[in-house]
Amino acid sequence: MRDFLPAEKTRRERVLAVIRDRYRAHGFDEIETPVMEDYERLHAGIGGDNEKLAYNVLRRGLDADAVREAAADPAALADLGLRYDLTVPLARFYASHRSELPTVFRSVQAAPVWRAERPQKGRYRQFVQCDIDIIGDASTRAEAELIVATLDAVDALGLQDATVRINDRRALDAMLDTFGFPAAERPGVLITIDKLDKVGPAGVVAELRERGVHGRAVDTFEAFMNRPQTLEYLPYGEGQIRKALPDGVPDEVIADLVAIGEAVAATQPASEPDGAPLVFDPFLVRGMGYYTGTIFELAHPSVAYSLGGGGRYDGMIGRFLGTDMPAVGFSIGFERLVDLLETSEADAAASVVLIHDADVPLGGLLALKADLVAEGMRVRLERRTKNVKALLERAESDGFSSFATVNAGTKRADLEVKPLG
Repeated sequence: MRDFLPAEKTRRERVLAVIRDRYRAHGFDEIETPVMEDYERLHAGIGGDNEKLAYNVLRRGLDADAVREAAADPAALADLGLRYDLTVPLARFYASHRSELPTVFRSVQAAPVWRAERPQKGRYRQFVQCDIDIIGDASTRAEAELIVATLDAVDALGLQDATVRINDRRALDAMLDTFGFPAAERPGVLITIDKLDKVGPAGVVAELRERGVHGRAVDTFEAFMNRPQTLEYLPYGEGQIRKALPDGVPDEVIADLVAIGEAVAATQPASEPDGAPLVFDPFLVRGMGYYTGTIFELAHPSVAYSLGGGGRYDGMIGRFLGTDMPAVGFSIGFERLVDLLETSEADAAASVVLIHDADVPLGGLLALKADLVAEGMRVRLERRTKNVKALLERAESDGFSSFATVNAGTKRADLEVKPLG
């Protein structure tokens, strides 16, 4: 968990403002949910490994004896917990307010979540997630809308050339069936395949053999991975998808992936001849067990890690609602995005420090400040010190772009504003 100094806080809020603005422009409405949810809801088996990282809140009124007696049963000790993502709260929110929401609901959430992580670079115990979700639309239009809106938001932040890696959990399941992996082994096999980017095909095959996975299936998988490939030369579309997959993947799944690509490509400028900024990755897994169809991750050529991801989770909301409801979402990795973005000139725009002597009347200072604020500027008053250079350096580090000296009787017309730095 971290503190943020004023300049960094300003920078984070600017990034959030851009993301919110672009998502709102695409028709998404922002909601807010409590930071805590019921323990049973957070541990309902829909949050994957994140459930193990949840911060739980002790029941009220427990004494020391009750805590000792229930120590082996967390559910007996806790009745609430801090949310570990924004998807579970959204599912509960929709189930609670369905009658007040449109048939197809497009939501935005930008808020902190908490996980009991081991702190390290890029992993925090408190961090911000930025999610957009579409509930009530089972068609591929929903995925296309999410992808287009997210790419627009990232582009507005100055990260051009972002792409989206895309796959479908149904295609993964069909592939594992074709290779011959028994159904009981597939969850563990997917965990290993998910390491492909880190350890490569040989490493994945070696780990599968070490785990004692069905030998003939591993042989078939290894042969498939070692076949000659030219996927990098093919644009996103049916040809690329079919060439990346073994026989046996249902045509319906391929048709859905193609339809998403065609819809996204239609939004690209005519100057972009390569079509959709999508890359089909047949071994993209994403670890959340609640995904039921399309899955995707946001990528940028400047970094090796993803900047966000999501997918279709048609089965989750039905657990709260009691009836099936299609849903799909995309989450931007806000912390990674902020770390990647360079400080923008907009962070220090239209801001001035007024340096004054002790004998300048307060009323005159505040009147001058009010005039500048009315012009849309950010204004800070600073009493002159012996080390004016240090004062100006601090102001610049706090995000101010200019300064001016104020004497007794200085009016707005007399003010000489100079740039910092």
